[in-house]
Amino acid sequence: MNLTSKRRSLKRIYEPFGNIFVKAHLSPNVITVVSIVMGLLAAYSYYKEKPLTAAFFLALSGFFDLMDGIVARETDRSSKFGAVFDWLADKLVDGFVLFFIGITYSTPVLTALAVVVNMLHTFIKPVAYAEIGFSSREKGKIDDPLEGVGFFGRPETIIAILFFSVLEHFKILGGLETGFIVITALMTLSLLQRVIYLYRRYNKDYD
Repeated sequence: MNLTSKRRSLKRIYEPFGNIFVKAHLSPNVITVVSIVMGLLAAYSYYKEKPLTAAFFLALSGFFDLMDGIVARETDRSSKFGAVFDWLADKLVDGFVLFFIGITYSTPVLTALAVVVNMLHTFIKPVAYAEIGFSSREKGKIDDPLEGVGFFGRPETIIAILFFSVLEHFKILGGLETGFIVITALMTLSLLQRVIYLYRRYNKDYD
């Protein structure tokens, strides 16, 4: 599964919600800030062992993260700063959420592994773009085959966290304790998939 690679088809589902924000004349960067705040509230809720509340805030954070990109593109307000800010916002939320889930429901070693792997899974893309290049950029979005590589990216990670948060609330199948192990394992395998892809395709000397 790679929901990011299906962005064009999925966009038809959530794009109408973005048009509401467009009509409200909200700045994409303001929406990004709201996404960060929701994400930090989610992280704090996990720390306080309130998984359903945390899942609610995390879902809102993901929703606003989708909306800022739509608003930026539909209003022609895409900017280089906005693109960088969006990347940093995503990783800020991911880092805090995974860290607080880890220290609350798992072990320090697994927490460190989850946070580091999550960061590498994302930042391997800009490093590859800087060193290798990319095919094109359309309204601030980079179009490159690496976008479709890695079966367990950010969307899948968030969905999995939401799923295991519900299980945690009802004390089913080990909840977030089990879920954190599963999520970390899948993120690690997905990162290895991207590394292997780059190795096979670009393991050669510079021209």
